[in-house]
Order: sequence, then structure tokens, then C-alpha cells
Amino acid sequence: METSTVVGIGMGIISVFVGMVIKGAPISVLVNPAAFLIILGGTISCLFIGFRMEHMKNFPTLIKMTTKKPALQEPSEILTMFVELSKIARREGILALESKVQDIQDPFLKTGLGMIIDGMEPEFVGDVLEAEIAITQARHAENRSMFSQAGTYAPTLGVLGAVVGLIAALGNLNDIEKLGHSIAAAFVATILGIFTGYVLWLPFANKLKIMSEQEIGQKRMIIEGILSLQAGDSPTAIQAKLMVFIPQSAREGLHKEE
Repeated sequence: METSTVVGIGMGIISVFVGMVIKGAPISVLVNPAAFLIILGGTISCLFIGFRMEHMKNFPTLIKMTTKKPALQEPSEILTMFVELSKIARREGILALESKVQDIQDPFLKTGLGMIIDGMEPEFVGDVLEAEIAITQARHAENRSMFSQAGTYAPTLGVLGAVVGLIAALGNLNDIEKLGHSIAAAFVATILGIFTGYVLWLPFANKLKIMSEQEIGQKRMIIEGILSLQAGDSPTAIQAKLMVFIPQSAREGLHKEE
């Protein structure tokens, strides 16, 4: 589980509640079904208008993704794998890697190795894999744009909710006490709009962006390894090329293992 997401949401909720208590605002005022309907219902309706149904079907799955760690190999594992593959290729030839491809689960890596085993030109292999990365980036951008858009809709809908609440409050001008409670309730929609926009939707979009960049970085590392294998680079050369994709602290750990 990606605990940072859960911790962040928990801290956000606690911060609002504690802040309200410190300011002397009753927490019970947040129990406002109309405000929740305007903010959550309004935000979801905006997303349905702005995006296609196939995008909206992914919305719950994308939220779950922000609470889970990406199922990616560690860069050090990829480096070690390519070094081993290069030793086999130099010793037995590139065709000897065919038996290893069957054990690989990553479709991107499997496709790339399959192409070099089939003897395709390096330029063609690079173009195909880069095209797949570009398509993946575009798909990821479309998915996270739902959250970034929701983050802009929600605060504005909060203003709409406050206006609706004030209209209702103005109907109680003859009862000052009831008027005060109505005005306070009117701004609950504003709180919910700002909270969901800036504590949920926009951070979700940023988390998805980080996850996407990690995946793309791994794919670029794989491309470099595949093209180096095809070029017949030595294990030492491949290690030097792929080491740049590994953080400095992790590199020190690899050197110690060696």
C-alpha cells in the first residue's frame, strides 16, 4: 500500500476538524447533505460532461492506484538482468536470449527483446518502443486530467453552493438566530469544494503524474538496455549506461554488493 496517500488524506481531515474546534466552529455544521450533493454530485456531473464514458469507467480504478505502490521492478534489478543477458549474448549469440524471453513478464521488455532476437534494425526497434512510450504518456495524461479538472471544478462549485445557501438564508430575515445558522451552513459547500479540490483531486493528479514518470523512466532504461544488447556492448559498458537511471544512493549500495 502507498501509505503516503492514506496518511495525507487522514491528516487533511484531522487538520480541518481540529482547526474548526480551535476556531470554535461546531463540527456538526459539516453534516449538510445539500452541500455534499452540490459539491460531489456537481463535480462528478462536470466530469461526465467533460470526458468520455471509457475515461469515467477508469475513475475508481485510478483512485485505487494512488493507494497502491506501482508494480515496477527496481532499477537495480533491471540493470542486473541486462548485465546477465549481455554475458549470455556475448558468449552464445543474441539468439540464445530466446529461451530467456519466455520467463519475462513485462510486455514492453518482452516485445523489445523479441524484436532484436528477430534481427530487426536498431532504428526500427527504437522507433517502435519510443512510439509505445509516447502513447503510454498520452494515455496517462488523459487519465490524470480528470483529477486536475475535478480540482478546478470543486472550489468553483463551492462558491455556487454558498450562493444557493445564502439565497435560502435570506428567506429567514425575520428570524435573526435562524438566519445566522443558515449563513454558517451556506459556507459548508465552500469548505467542501476547497477541501476536495486541493486536498483530494489535485494531489491525486500529482500522485498519478509521479507514478507515470516512474513507469516511463523504467521503460527508457529498458530501451537503453535492449539497444545496447543489440549493439553487442560489453557487460561493463551496459552497466555504465544503465547506472545513470539509478539514484546515487542506490548506486553506492550496488558498488558495495560488487
